[in-house]
Amino acid sequence: MQEADIVDGKKTLRDRLPKRTKMAYSLGTAVDMWGLWLYPAVAFAVFNMYLGVSPWLVGLALTLIRIFDAVVDPAMGWLSDNLRSKWGRRRPFILIFGILSGLALPILFLVSPSWVGIKFLGVSVVFWYMMLSTMVYIPIISAFTVPYYSLGAEMSPDYEERTSIMSYRSMAQKVSELGNFYALRFTNLAWFLIPGTGQKNTLLGIQVYTAILGVVMAIFAIVVFFRVKERYYEKVVVKVTEKISILSGLGETLKCMPFRKMMVVGAAFTLGTSMVGSLGYYATVFYVSGGNKIVGDNWQFWMGVAFMAGGLMGVPLHAALAHRIGKRRAIVVACCIGICGYGGSWFLYTPAIQWLQTVASCLMGMAAASLWMLHSSIGADIIDFDELNTGERREGSFTACASYILKLGNSLGYTFSGLILTWAGFTWKLKVQAPETIFWIRFSLATLPIMGLIIAIIFVLSVKLTKQRSGEIRRSLEDRRGTV
Repeated sequence: MQEADIVDGKKTLRDRLPKRTKMAYSLGTAVDMWGLWLYPAVAFAVFNMYLGVSPWLVGLALTLIRIFDAVVDPAMGWLSDNLRSKWGRRRPFILIFGILSGLALPILFLVSPSWVGIKFLGVSVVFWYMMLSTMVYIPIISAFTVPYYSLGAEMSPDYEERTSIMSYRSMAQKVSELGNFYALRFTNLAWFLIPGTGQKNTLLGIQVYTAILGVVMAIFAIVVFFRVKERYYEKVVVKVTEKISILSGLGETLKCMPFRKMMVVGAAFTLGTSMVGSLGYYATVFYVSGGNKIVGDNWQFWMGVAFMAGGLMGVPLHAALAHRIGKRRAIVVACCIGICGYGGSWFLYTPAIQWLQTVASCLMGMAAASLWMLHSSIGADIIDFDELNTGERREGSFTACASYILKLGNSLGYTFSGLILTWAGFTWKLKVQAPETIFWIRFSLATLPIMGLIIAIIFVLSVKLTKQRSGEIRRSLEDRRGTV
């Protein structure tokens, strides 16, 4: 259904999508969340705290993986931009690699505890398995995620409807993200307790868990393929027969000034928050829970529930706020909420009242979900801006560049987490850590993300794509090549 909107005194068409279409599209975010972010979410608990691999090696592995991504993501963006088929250019990737990414997920954890003591080039072979298994898996999951997020940017040409699409996706993301937080609690089930020790087999638990999630991922990919269509394909894409060069495409993408600024926004937020994302788990286990890993894992689940609840509250709130004050200012509000959450962790992570840490997690979740929703919505406006200047639509190139920068920032954050843990004197064999170790973990958690959030605020305010300007761009494009 279309209805009239007024932009700068002129009527435009409001292009709404059916709710069922937006809900079906949003299911794909679970494939991304479990395929890409479950691994770093549990890597320290599995490979450091259970298997005993040094934390700096775990952090290093998570970062080196993203160097490989530097080649894979742009290649997938280029391939999906140039594919022509009767199913479109994104949907074949979504179907095939969505299924494969689910079926292949368990291979990331198919290691043996006996490998820890075996060295290759002076380093545990578990480290090398982390590198090899992820190098096999990354091209598979990237072949899903890059086309999937590219598809989201081309579902509607409408400024407001894009925020609505991203709000559905962000809320689904918060629900699926709960699966990452529940992972370690799943390993607490009686099936995975080692008889006579009171300890749990974290590795076996995570292997079973990823097998279950993998089946769900495959089902969701099939639903997205059948329920979501490619709006721009018939009207715009198939008319372009000349293939886009991968180098020139990336070059033109990176020349786009609004895009570069929004990449800084995303990278600053990701680097600052992921730098201490794993430290939050260590703070919960070794400070709030006194070193009891089972209690800490249970609290980690409730932290995930609070994080999800914050996101579910924050997304519709910031979507409405963006309608009133604009997307950029709404991002500033989200960053301020994040500053309160991370800064407040110094007081809210306390063994005296353990549930208070869920308040901090709720605020963090509200900030993260709202920022990424609006970041993606502005990203779709930027693609229109680029089409006006270049005459080409390269959602894949934009998605690949943005995805790589954000994943690199996330992984660098995990590297810094490992370095901070090592520098602070963390010892995985000790149930009770030294007071100075706990201090530096808590201090880093409460201060470092704030720096990234301040940088994000500065750069988002410098992006000049307002609702009025976006409306002008849309009218110019439709005058040139017609409506979609």
